[in-house]
Order: sequence, then structure tokens, then C-alpha cells
Amino acid sequence: MNRYSVIPTIYSQQEALRQLENYEYKNALVVTDKVMREIGMVDKLIKVLEKKANNIEVFDEVLPDPSVAIVTKGMEEYLKSEPDLVVALGGGSVIDTAKAIMYSIYKSCGKENFVKPVFAAIPTTSGTGSEVTSFSVIKMESEKICLVDDWMCPDVAILDPEFVKSVPKNVTADTGMDALVHALEAYVSPDANDFTDALAEKAVSLVFNYLLDAYRDGSCTVAREKMHNASCMAGMAFTNAGLGINHSLAHALGALFHVPHGRANSLLVTHVIQYNMADERACSKYAKLARMMRIEGRNDIESTNNLIKAIMVLKKEMNMPKSIMSTGVKKEDFANKLDQLSRTALKDSCTLTNPKQPKAEDLKKIYTEAF
Repeated sequence: MNRYSVIPTIYSQQEALRQLENYEYKNALVVTDKVMREIGMVDKLIKVLEKKANNIEVFDEVLPDPSVAIVTKGMEEYLKSEPDLVVALGGGSVIDTAKAIMYSIYKSCGKENFVKPVFAAIPTTSGTGSEVTSFSVIKMESEKICLVDDWMCPDVAILDPEFVKSVPKNVTADTGMDALVHALEAYVSPDANDFTDALAEKAVSLVFNYLLDAYRDGSCTVAREKMHNASCMAGMAFTNAGLGINHSLAHALGALFHVPHGRANSLLVTHVIQYNMADERACSKYAKLARMMRIEGRNDIESTNNLIKAIMVLKKEMNMPKSIMSTGVKKEDFANKLDQLSRTALKDSCTLTNPKQPKAEDLKKIYTEAF
């Protein structure tokens, strides 16, 4: 039986932020980071919230790859402020942290004793799709833990392109590739269905049509809006269909070597597609995307190889690193941690929905090829 869940109300295009005025709340908690404070995005949000809220608290201690310690600090702030509205303003790390804060309190208090506030997510990058997913990735020591529960999905997603116009080129590239990988993995997942396929196909199309424009001219409202939509659609696809080993491998690589998540995904994506091609169904679906993009070959294998080439061209145009080694990871360190990387990726929850179930040796080979 197929399953497709739709939870958030999504508001998009410019001035979408003002839709928060339609909700009732008195105490608001903003979860964000220092950068959003410094560039004035928090102030812009507060101007909207103060029209309804009697009290607004800001927790701005979120860092990239948020840890359990940061989540614990956020829980303390949450319990002090007792919000009836929580707004996550930032990239995937911020939104994931807000999810983990509320989820941890919910699990510790019990369903009967926790009244969930309205949860709004305002992404400031176009890639994670966290504003519409039931996933939260939190770092515990040297590993990333992926929490999955529909309860964590935001109630409201605000897709306002004004919040992403200041994103630097390298972050635009990294997060854009993250959105592409989300769509690709959801598309070939064994749990994919007609609904997730439609979203994944549209997301792939939008990424190839608009990511370079957003990279070259960050002030282009149309490109920023389309990439925001692509990220959101890819998120809606994978929260229902699941991901695959591209993310399992990226989670482990990012946790051990501090490679930004989207960049880690981009380093691995062509190697993962080559691995998944051995699965006839996955190869057929990759080929369908190639036909959609009018780069099909004489058969599914040739079409899939053309898709791989198109991804490589996209990465080259954005000056993205070609290998793990080019990100600064030393050969000796990589060799010493290769077994650990492979074992960690194998037990990642995303591995379960890969079209071809790997062994640790398969993952080790992919890492080695990508290095």
C-alpha cells in the first residue's frame, strides 16, 4: 500500500512572511543562529511577530551540525518561555534543531502532558527541505543521528525568496546539490509512488533550469524562488519515499571530516548513481529523468550515463570540488577512518530505502572512488 502524507501549509513568493499574522499566539520562541541575528533577518521576523505576541524569546545558539548539547540548551529555553508559537529561522541545521528540541520535550513529558505549539519553519537556504519533512539530523559525538517521526514536521512553511538572496555562491551550490540529491534518491527509492515521483521530477527539472542562475546572480528573485520551490518539493518527496546511501555516506563523511552536508552529497552523487545502476528499476528511472531532460541515449544505461555527465557539468559550472581529497581531507586520515565511515553509513536509517542494499565493502568502494 502506498502512503503519502501532507502536513505543512506552505506559503511561497515574496511577502510570504506576513502570513504568520493569520495565526493566534501570545508567546513566541525563535530558534535561529548568530548569522541571522547579524544580517537583520531576526529583526525582520520580530517586526511581524510583535503584532500578535506579548513575549518573544530568541534562542540563537544553533551551529552547523547541531549537537545534543545545543538541543539541550534549546530545551531549557523552550521550557522557560512556554511558547505557543515556535519559529525556526535558518538553514537545515536550525530547523532540525527546533524539531529536536520540541521532540525531545514531547518524548520526555509524554503525549498527554505536552501541548504542541504552532511550528513554523522559514528556510534561509534552498536545499534541505527540512521545512516540510519529518527528519531531523543531530550530531552525537562523532556520528550523525537521523530522527524520523511525522510528529516533527512543521505546521507552516514560509518560502520567501527575500530570505535567501544574501546566501553566498558556495552555499547556493552546496544546498542546491543537496536538493537535487534529495529528489534523485526519493525518485529511485523502493517506497516511491506516483505522488513522490511527480514532486521529484519537478524538483530535478527546476534545479537544472534555475540553480546556475541563482549561483551566478543571487539577487535574481525568480531563480531564488524556483530553487526554494525545488528544495521544498524534493523535501516533500523524500519525507514520504525516503532517501538512500548517498545521504548515509554523506552523513558519516560530514560527521568525521566536517564536510558541509550538501557538498558531501555532491561529491558522492555520481558514484552512487553508478552503483545503483545495477538495479534495473533504478536504472530505468534514472533514464526516465534523462529523457525528461532530453539527454537520453540509445538505452537505459546510456541515458543514465548522460544524466551523470549532466550532473558533472552542473558541478563544474559552480566550481565545486571534484573529490573528497580536494576538500582538504588528508589521504592518511581518510584511509585510517575508511572502515569506520563505511560501518557508520551502513547502519544509517537512509540505507534502508536505497534501491540496492549494500554491504560495508560496497560503501567502502564508493568512498574510495570519490576520494
